[in-house]
Amino acid sequence: MIDESTRRHGAVHPSLTVIQPRRGRAPLEMTALWSYRELLYFLVWRDLKVRYRQTILGAAWAVLQPFVTMVVFSAIFGRLAGVPSDGLPYPIFAFAALVPWTFFSTGISQAAASLVGSQNLLKKVYFPRLVIPIAAVLTGFVDLAIAGAVLIGMMVVYGIVPTLTTVWVVPLLLLAFVASLGVGLWLSALNVRYRDVRYIVPFLLQIWLFATPIAYPSSLLPEPWRTLSALNPMVGVVEGIRWALLGADTAPGPLILVSSAVAVVVLVGGAYYFRHVEGTFADIV
Repeated sequence: MIDESTRRHGAVHPSLTVIQPRRGRAPLEMTALWSYRELLYFLVWRDLKVRYRQTILGAAWAVLQPFVTMVVFSAIFGRLAGVPSDGLPYPIFAFAALVPWTFFSTGISQAAASLVGSQNLLKKVYFPRLVIPIAAVLTGFVDLAIAGAVLIGMMVVYGIVPTLTTVWVVPLLLLAFVASLGVGLWLSALNVRYRDVRYIVPFLLQIWLFATPIAYPSSLLPEPWRTLSALNPMVGVVEGIRWALLGADTAPGPLILVSSAVAVVVLVGGAYYFRHVEGTFADIV
């Protein structure tokens, strides 16, 4: 134990490290994340191997889930209910939304369980704990690429030709990543202390699915409710993908702005909350 007066007068040996309690808000330590980028890579690779190990269909699961949901939505909402689809064929209207949604929802599910699933690692060595949920969300980009290839194939079948607006797909997918990671940080930290979070996540995502204009267009909502619906970050992503990739008539400018602002707030808030409680993970988990 080194008292304050000794430390102040320089009597501490230069080889010693003085550890003091942290005061104020915990920094995000983004430089530390960069220093552990190799660990991030190996965690992503580990998650991919665990996900597809001893599976029959392997990576086909990345396509099967959104494709089957698209078939069900097309039968119920497209044919029976006659829900409009902004002038697009209903199957590709739904599938174009389900591809980013599946990336978003899978990222949240994997991130929420990531800390508890890596409890042995948390107790043994030091590293920025933010690496674990980030790796869980990044893993979803592999599934996203596979499902995206199927979406491109559907565009060819339906004769939809990409335009210059296609360049917006990349920032829109980045928005989906930011939203998924932000929610995942909150839920992963809460899941360490409250284990019933794992039961809440599937229910939350089920409600979120129908609150997002996947089976229906947001153009059905009158203003200002349409813009207010963009408080759900995935509204801007879904409508933006349909506009940028499929040429839908409804340009979602205000929706994307609102969704982007909400996603950034959720991510920053989740990151600071995560760092605030990070020191308790090894003791609780």
